[in-house]
Amino acid sequence: MKLVRHPTIAKLTGSSAPIDVEAELDRIRKRKCELSLSAFVKQSWSIIEPGQAYVHGWHIDFICSHLEAITNGHVLDDGTPYNRLLVNVPPGTMKSLLIGVFWPAWEWGPRNMPHLRYVCASHSQDLAVRDGLRMRRLVQSEWYQKHWGDRVKLTGDQNQKTKFENMATGFRQAAAAGSITGSRGDRVIIDDPLSVDGAASEAVRTSTNTWFLEAVPTRLNNPKLSAIVVVMQRLHEEDVSGVILEKDLGYDHIMLPMRYDQSRAMPTVLGYADPREIDGELLFPQRFPVEVVGRDEKAMGPYATAGQFQQTPEPRGGGIIKREWWQLWDHDVYPAMDYVVASLDTAYTEKTENDMSALTVWGIFSSDTVATPTKVVSRNGTLYEMAINEGRSYAEQHAKLVMISSWADRLPLHELVNKVALTCKRMRVDLLLVEGKASGISVAQELRRLYGGEDFGVQLINPGAQDKMARLYSVQHLFAEGMIYAPDRAWADQVITQCAQFPRAKHDDLVDTVSQALRHMRTNGLLTRSVEHLQQIEESSRAKPAIKPLYDV
Repeated sequence: MKLVRHPTIAKLTGSSAPIDVEAELDRIRKRKCELSLSAFVKQSWSIIEPGQAYVHGWHIDFICSHLEAITNGHVLDDGTPYNRLLVNVPPGTMKSLLIGVFWPAWEWGPRNMPHLRYVCASHSQDLAVRDGLRMRRLVQSEWYQKHWGDRVKLTGDQNQKTKFENMATGFRQAAAAGSITGSRGDRVIIDDPLSVDGAASEAVRTSTNTWFLEAVPTRLNNPKLSAIVVVMQRLHEEDVSGVILEKDLGYDHIMLPMRYDQSRAMPTVLGYADPREIDGELLFPQRFPVEVVGRDEKAMGPYATAGQFQQTPEPRGGGIIKREWWQLWDHDVYPAMDYVVASLDTAYTEKTENDMSALTVWGIFSSDTVATPTKVVSRNGTLYEMAINEGRSYAEQHAKLVMISSWADRLPLHELVNKVALTCKRMRVDLLLVEGKASGISVAQELRRLYGGEDFGVQLINPGAQDKMARLYSVQHLFAEGMIYAPDRAWADQVITQCAQFPRAKHDDLVDTVSQALRHMRTNGLLTRSVEHLQQIEESSRAKPAIKPLYDV
């Protein structure tokens, strides 16, 4: 051992006496690890990933600060313990290692809390076991045992892949989401409770959400003080994250998309905010530079990119029907309507777990009344003189559609029939479309029986063999061509949002009414595109052969 005077260490220790530099530096590094989870991650990284150099990002400090608040027993201003955390971050950003491996090892040793018990679940038990083995490798490492071996020693009789225990009775147990039984923990860590395939299955989503809501809360050692941490990428509006956010379960929410989205950035309960300022700025460019992110986005497609990278089940701007395709009707009154159609999707029930009945009302309108003559050239070069609204091109004069009302509600049969009829009368509907399924047939029959004398007709619609997605795709071009309008109203935004999120939205009742109405009007020639309208004009303007009279005149 060589003793020397080191000015930097002397400044840190307040002593100028000769010291063992290496031992003192090691003591300082150990102290940093005990004070900071982020410092512990940097120091112990090589034990977990010896073949990969550690790459630091600001998001690691961001997440560590919230985990440290749980460790330190932070209490919120209202007296509530800070022990519920939801983390939505892209894959490859150390989410599993940070929360399921480094944090528990840090609490056991550096924070001297070896009594803590962890129940860790993932959609696959193999993944939960994988991280359990990593943590076991870390706490048994020479480096860890040198510094905190007096606090953490694993027992010999409970040292398995799925569960290992230390001499202070703390343990880490790995389980598959949906199968936590027996053990209770001071920390329940849920890492990706759904796989990509599982998120696409309504049955799997429902089963996982039921487990999370009903079983997980019963797996806590202390219902008041024990913590639940959920870390995942968004795969569906109705995944576990969606349930947490919709039901407002008291979780602090860390949401860090791969590309910064200022419109969705929100500070956490602890007051931490995403430091990025420019839309599109990358989360972890040291590991995921722009060329890598662009390459992966292209391969993944819009839906996977939206969920896994951007942490929203809706691609930015929308999916099949993009938000930007809806035209804003920003006038105080609606135009004079040529025809008004209401579209109804029925599910009469008051049970909240069932689908809602939904209605949208649409008005077909044409050009304004003020028009001036102009020349229009058809595809084959023929000139036509048309009455065109001043200041607007011919392409803007064909029939368009504006949504003038909508609602979605869970109602018993008699209330549903009355509400539909009231809406149709108030909006001066010409025709009500009802999907011809079992509940729809009953509703149509009651409407005809009770309101047969009203001005609106009732027509059952058979959707045929096409599924919901195919039906919406069949009217996608009408939105893309700017033919569909909606006002700036909350009820309209509900429809627009549901269309944008489809097919990954929790509900699709309003979406069904949209495709049903537009398909009906297209099929019956009520809604024609500009090129089709011009073709009709050409056909009607062509010279027709003279009709020979039946008798000489």
